[in-house]
Amino acid sequence: MQFNMIINGNKVDAEDHFNVYNPATEEIIAQCPAATEENLNAAVTAAREAFPAWSKTSDDQRKEKVNALADIISDNMNELAQLITQEQGRPLNGIGFGSFAEVGGSEYWTRCTAELTLPIEIAEETDTHRAEIHRKPLGVVGSITPWNFPLLIAIWHVIPAIRSGNTVVLKPSSFTPLVALRFVELAQEVLPPGVLNIITGEGGMGRLITSHPDIDKIVFTGSTATGKNIMKNASDSLKRLTLELGGNDAAIILPDIDVKENASAIFEAAFINNGQTCAALKRLYVHEDIYEEMCEELTIIANTVTVANGMEEGAQLGPIQNRAQFELVRELVDDAKSSGARILTGGDAPEGIGYFYPVTLVADISDGTRLVDEEPFGPVLPIIKYSDVEDALQRANDNPNGLGGSVWSGNPAQALELAKRLECGTAWINNHASLSPNVPFGGVKQSGVGVEFSTHGLKEFTSIQSIVIPK
Repeated sequence: MQFNMIINGNKVDAEDHFNVYNPATEEIIAQCPAATEENLNAAVTAAREAFPAWSKTSDDQRKEKVNALADIISDNMNELAQLITQEQGRPLNGIGFGSFAEVGGSEYWTRCTAELTLPIEIAEETDTHRAEIHRKPLGVVGSITPWNFPLLIAIWHVIPAIRSGNTVVLKPSSFTPLVALRFVELAQEVLPPGVLNIITGEGGMGRLITSHPDIDKIVFTGSTATGKNIMKNASDSLKRLTLELGGNDAAIILPDIDVKENASAIFEAAFINNGQTCAALKRLYVHEDIYEEMCEELTIIANTVTVANGMEEGAQLGPIQNRAQFELVRELVDDAKSSGARILTGGDAPEGIGYFYPVTLVADISDGTRLVDEEPFGPVLPIIKYSDVEDALQRANDNPNGLGGSVWSGNPAQALELAKRLECGTAWINNHASLSPNVPFGGVKQSGVGVEFSTHGLKEFTSIQSIVIPK
């Protein structure tokens, strides 16, 4: 299969192409055009020229168009889900969030975002004047998306941008560009030419986007290191930024929890999308009174999970998406072994084709080990024993990341007080990694800048204009 970029409503090929691989088979499944700087400039120009008319469309018109995009996602659910599984590896109906769930979530997020509005606010009213706050679209938005949720995260970037009157140039990960290319192609049935463009490429294309003088905002989901480079590249033109970066989410399990009742939810929160989720549970702090029971229950669950090609019936988890990530997971687990950690299950990659790594639970490990301190972004969970809850809280917060965190307890009021002290953008009680289009989501510390979702996220695609009107 060969896919095309979409620039100004037209399919565009390139002289050079790059291969897209299925991580379960390591086979080439498609070739995608490798965009040149000229392609990028053409896409930005198309978005810039489409902006005046699109920004002047009424709020109701944009709402109608966004709902029409949701219809397109729904009508093409099967095709889009199959593309996700083939390029990303996740099973069609996997643990917690299969490919069909990603497409369904994309439709749902699109419809919810269509309902968001930014009405004029009255800042001040006196006998002599009225001061109004207006929200205005920024212009051209550059979106750079990762490989772990190739459609849903594109929706998180694109839909609020166009809902608020901006135009977009989207660049998906070169590991998983197919579903985004297909979505943008389908979107041309609804959107005017130039409102939503997509280019694909490897190497320095991201740097060219983030430093482009005619792009007004960058929205990026990915690693903290790349986010820091984006901030540097964007500084010359003072671009607006929304950066959702790495996480190393901690969960604190209090001794009053019912282990059997909560083990499945804890397991799913850790291994959603094979652990390849920014807000997945990645560090599990368990009180010593229930430590061995928790280890035992999680191991029982882990040993029932089927890891296989995501296109196969019965697959619950698939492969790690790419070889570099696969090697990092293996390296972190091997380092934990050499540090004396106890492998409860998994811990060794099978021989054969595909980037398959078994569900791995690691006990008798603590802070200072790479597997605890670094984000593995794969199917492995360190389980850390603690005796004093204040010590657990200090260790949970002693990390440069601050995306999400959770507290699990039979006493919700006690859990709430502890959750409020977690240094993270979102804290859950007896839950983890559940997201909603109506709840703002973003990180603190080195996990990001700005928020997504809800009206708070929509505002990030606008600037404030204060207008003072005499009476």
